[in-house]
Amino acid sequence: MWKRTKTTGPSANRKSFSIVHRYIQHFNEVSGNKSAVIRRRTGNQGAITTRYEVNIPEGKSIPEFKCKPTPMTVKEGKYAVFKAVVKGDPKPEVSWRRAKGPISKKDKFKSKYDESTGEHILEIYNVCASEEDTYKCCAVNEYGKAFCTVALTVSDAQTNVADFRKMLRQSHTEEVEGEADKRFWDALLNAERKDYQRICAAFGVTDLDMIFKKLDDKRREKAQNMHKDGVSSLDEDGTDKNSLNVSGRMNDVKEIDLLNQTDEEADLLFTEFKLSSLDFLIRIQEVKAHERDDVLFECVLTHPLPRITWMGKGNVLEDGRKYTITVSHHKLIHRLLIKECMPLDKGIYSAVAGIISCSARLLVETEYGPGSAVKKTARKTTLAVGSRADLEKVAREQQMKNREEMEEILASVKAKKSHEGRQGQLRDKAMLSTTETDGERTATAECSVSGVCGSDSDELVSDEETTESDENEDSTGNVKQSSRRRSQKLQKAGKGKRPSPKDCNGCDESKDATSSVTHSRRKRQGPLLEDVVIDPGVHFICGLSDVSTTVNETAELSCKLSSEDCEGTWFRDGKMISSDDNFTITNDGAIHKLVINKCKEEYSGKYRFEADGRKTEAMIIIKDPPRFDSEILHAFTEPVAVKVGHNAIFKVHFVGYEPIKIQWYKEGEELQDGTNTKIEKSGSHSRLLLIRCQRKDTGEIKIKLKNEDGFAEATSHLIVLDKPTSPLGPAEVTQSSAMCIEFRWRPPKDDGGSPVISYMLERRQVGRNTWKKIAETPGVPNYMDSDVDHGRKYCYRIRAATAEGSSEVMETDEMQAGTLAFPGPPAPPEVVSAHDTCINLSWDAPGNRGGSHILGYILEKRKKGSNLWTVVNNMNELIKEKNYAVTDVVSGMEYEFRVTAINLSGVGEFSSPSEFVFARDPKTPPGKVTGLKVTESSYSHLVLIWTKPEDKPGIQDEAKGYFVEIRQAECIEWSRCNTTPIITTSFSVKGLKSMGMYWVRVIATNDGGASSPEELANYVHAMPSPVRPKFTDKKMKSFVVVRAGISVRITVNFEASPRPDITWLKDNVPVAKRVTISNSDGSSQLLIPSSERSDSGIYSIFVKNLAGQETFSTEVRVTDDPKPPGPVELEGNVPGTVTVTWEPSPDEKRDDRLHYTVSKLDFAKRSWSTVADRLFNNKFTVCNIMLGRQYSFRVYAKNDMGISAHSESPTWGTEKKKERFVVSQPTRKDCDLRCAPAFIVPLKRHTAPKGYGCYMSCAVKGNPTPRVTWYRNHISLNTNTNYCISNTCGVCSMLIVNVGPRDTGEYAVTAENALGRAECSTSLSVRGERNRCKRSDLTEEEVLKNSGFFPAD
Repeated sequence: MWKRTKTTGPSANRKSFSIVHRYIQHFNEVSGNKSAVIRRRTGNQGAITTRYEVNIPEGKSIPEFKCKPTPMTVKEGKYAVFKAVVKGDPKPEVSWRRAKGPISKKDKFKSKYDESTGEHILEIYNVCASEEDTYKCCAVNEYGKAFCTVALTVSDAQTNVADFRKMLRQSHTEEVEGEADKRFWDALLNAERKDYQRICAAFGVTDLDMIFKKLDDKRREKAQNMHKDGVSSLDEDGTDKNSLNVSGRMNDVKEIDLLNQTDEEADLLFTEFKLSSLDFLIRIQEVKAHERDDVLFECVLTHPLPRITWMGKGNVLEDGRKYTITVSHHKLIHRLLIKECMPLDKGIYSAVAGIISCSARLLVETEYGPGSAVKKTARKTTLAVGSRADLEKVAREQQMKNREEMEEILASVKAKKSHEGRQGQLRDKAMLSTTETDGERTATAECSVSGVCGSDSDELVSDEETTESDENEDSTGNVKQSSRRRSQKLQKAGKGKRPSPKDCNGCDESKDATSSVTHSRRKRQGPLLEDVVIDPGVHFICGLSDVSTTVNETAELSCKLSSEDCEGTWFRDGKMISSDDNFTITNDGAIHKLVINKCKEEYSGKYRFEADGRKTEAMIIIKDPPRFDSEILHAFTEPVAVKVGHNAIFKVHFVGYEPIKIQWYKEGEELQDGTNTKIEKSGSHSRLLLIRCQRKDTGEIKIKLKNEDGFAEATSHLIVLDKPTSPLGPAEVTQSSAMCIEFRWRPPKDDGGSPVISYMLERRQVGRNTWKKIAETPGVPNYMDSDVDHGRKYCYRIRAATAEGSSEVMETDEMQAGTLAFPGPPAPPEVVSAHDTCINLSWDAPGNRGGSHILGYILEKRKKGSNLWTVVNNMNELIKEKNYAVTDVVSGMEYEFRVTAINLSGVGEFSSPSEFVFARDPKTPPGKVTGLKVTESSYSHLVLIWTKPEDKPGIQDEAKGYFVEIRQAECIEWSRCNTTPIITTSFSVKGLKSMGMYWVRVIATNDGGASSPEELANYVHAMPSPVRPKFTDKKMKSFVVVRAGISVRITVNFEASPRPDITWLKDNVPVAKRVTISNSDGSSQLLIPSSERSDSGIYSIFVKNLAGQETFSTEVRVTDDPKPPGPVELEGNVPGTVTVTWEPSPDEKRDDRLHYTVSKLDFAKRSWSTVADRLFNNKFTVCNIMLGRQYSFRVYAKNDMGISAHSESPTWGTEKKKERFVVSQPTRKDCDLRCAPAFIVPLKRHTAPKGYGCYMSCAVKGNPTPRVTWYRNHISLNTNTNYCISNTCGVCSMLIVNVGPRDTGEYAVTAENALGRAECSTSLSVRGERNRCKRSDLTEEEVLKNSGFFPAD
């Protein structure tokens, strides 16, 4: 039991916890579970803390908010900041989150810590309407966590319909037809709070925060309208909304009170929505798949949800190459497809929908081992139990159920409004009865208007009632989809505007013309009956099909009847139409057509064609995408040229259905409002202003318009004019002599948007500081300076000039007039190809050309082993190109080559020699190596061997070397292990990643090229050869006794490959955190620093790898010297015996190996002797007690650590007094003392542990003395030396020294003399060594009754 104690110190001020909290703490300590925590609300209003432990160490504390952030209301575009001060030891980690999205954008959100003030700060820059949200500050340390929430309100946020839809799209919701419908808001305004969630789910609205805010605006607007005097508006039922009566005023007061709810009630309402009835109809199931198969997880929700979160092994999964996340059109079925499953993909996968989740396990089976070949099989998709058809069926049933619930809500709302409308009419009539003439006119006007609105309302209701069954289905059986235009028409029809008399007449005519149709489109009340049709009559061979077009385009509907003589009628939204300027109706035999010449937005809707009682329907969807006028578009596409630092303006007009999303791009990057960019947007035009343009702003300018019906783009070009950049160097000397220096350069990289007009040159003689302008040349990048002195050096500065100005200077290197400057060495020649009669060479020009152009090259050759270089070409035959074919070669000889360049000054330095090359025809590549295999592997390297490919002349030549390449299993690129070919047929690949999977291949090569790669059939694991775990220490102890307080150390040595997974368990559960586990390659050690009695148990180690598993268990007994037994009592029942009983030792319940020893003192002998040992009960019968002597008994408690102090009994018996011997001869009387055998004390049932002794005893009487025989399973034991049997004064006993499983069975004792026979039996059961029951689990009475290792009497 838990006991409440008085505490002092820092923890004394904390609130005391209830017995439930203490039980949670006790449960955590016993089971090691940390999921059961204690939550409480702190004194700081709005902050909630969670404690992981009840007893926190002194000096430590859980996180608490010393100062929590305060709510803020800022204007759009301003700066917002939240600050919080948190205390706790250890120092808590603080993080910020928001309810509706992440805060990972660094340009928007920034969190930091101010060490001087201890404040945790969250800064929000350029606040807009999308940042209006609830933000959470969370602080966590190892003893608990705390969090608080704060709201950010944006005061100037736009609330028009376009922004409302935009914000819904930004929160990843779909824009549905009923979202802006008046029926949606009427249902919310008139429904109870508990029905809000079902109404939103039925209309597909998921952004509850935005709905709550707009609902408050609707309520305020409704309250304001009801308080306006002199204004009367009729709602759909014809009742006056603003009737000035007492009840109306009371309703107004209630409405205002509802709008003035406190923030706590608003939070409660939001919580009710979050804790909705959303649940899983069908959860994801466990899947077993083969390697490289696709796996599909599926689940079905009770309410539509556009997106759920999929998690795999604790990580959030995203849609990409590995995973495909899909959702059905009705948002009820969600699927996760995992492509090409590998063993690494196995684990637990979860589907999270709001506050609920479900999980399932993925098991991946491998059909082949590391050494076998990979089978290329077709990939298939593995599903869980069930089929897609079943899921679709369940989803459709749930969808129908949700619709029925929504219809019930709408019906109740309509009934409520109808009831209020009738009451309002009665009040109006009572008020209008005071005036006769004016009252009659007013009543007549109100009745006429009410009738019109009522009929319109009925028509809308009837359309809604038939939507589910017949609205989207025509006579040909084709299902049609509703459009946005029809939704907009329903919205316009439900806004409560008073219609004109023409509209009223049109409504009556439409009602008369379509009365039969409306009647036939009512909901079916029962199953349909099949009609027997004898003559089908006229029917449709081809029905109408939906048409989608744009404004001002032509649309055509056509259908085909089975008869050419039948006429038909066209209807649009229930109204008959005929041919006019807009509609053209034609009839070509059995084909009937309706052509809309110039489509307008109001022509969208449902079109129906009826003929001979048959009908077919289709939708015409007229879209209004953004468009540009051709003249405006032509003007916009003209390039715009501005100077640097000036402003550039782009303006364009457009038309299209609003709202239109306008985006401006520059070189493909979207532009935003900023310091140098201003964007003006409106419904019909947009303007882009680029302030202080720079040269880098030159590029393509594009505007992109987009609405729900499409998009349009227009492109222009911006040219920013600036000065050119400096000309490009280095300058190249084309001619250098004593008379002139001619050189050239490259034009500027950027001409600034204008062509180069001229170049301005300046010259400076080396050694002087003055520059002299020498020339201004036209726009040609070369110049010849003839005013030079022989042998002098000059430097030149060059500027490029355009219409926008001159560039920076480009300064040349020093140029000398008339001095020899030889070129540097070219690059070593490279062999392109070699044949018996020709060797083709190529080389690169020298880096230093000596200040003049290269005139040609001279090539030399040398045979291998010779020191003589010979010229290939003469001085008169210079090589002009940087390649040459050497034909003066001898077949089979080996040559090397070098080359030198010649300029105006002369011959330069020779290049380095080329590689040696044979003059012979090219060789063919070698064949593939054979017999590739792995002979040795470890965690960091593997050894490969292979066989040299065959040499087949003309087909494949001999291999000269080999390349080894590897790649990891998850990579696609091969990496070469050796940079130069190896000539041996073995190779050791080093530097591998432990347990990594690698593909290996070998490529043979020679002078003819490389062979096809030879690849291993399967990937190779970087690990030694698999070895099943085996324990190497044969002297491991299976039983260890430790004194409490001493450390426990268990070391296990093993062999295993690859490196195994090691798990330690205590009594089949994971070990506690205070236990230290140390693992190495070949051993594992368990260490308990300071042992306690609770550490006693069986410790098991599991060593497991790919080759198998091995386990070993050690029983650890943590104990101490036992405490002595309780008081000892003596009792004599049978002459010559004494029964010794004692109270158990206090340690008996905590130590199931504790036993007792009984010693006897005979006062006549004056010495103690042990009469019984290893007793597991609290009673023993001592025999051979002689009358007239005094005895004393001592009882000791023993365990694995030692023996306790003794408990001594009172003295038994009295000393015999000597009396005077008197011989008396009594009268002799014969008496018959014979009797048949009978058991005074029968045998009792025994249960003994394996390896312990078992003592059975009973008491029998009889005269003459009966013959006693012991039996086990009806076999006599009297002659069996394994049993110690004795019979002393009628007390029959048998001792089994070492009990084993073979001793289990039925035991019986028979006593037989001349007068009769008696029998007594019992049974013995042996408990296992590892499953020994603890004494603490049994009561004292059960221990005394069931243990029975020795006789009770």
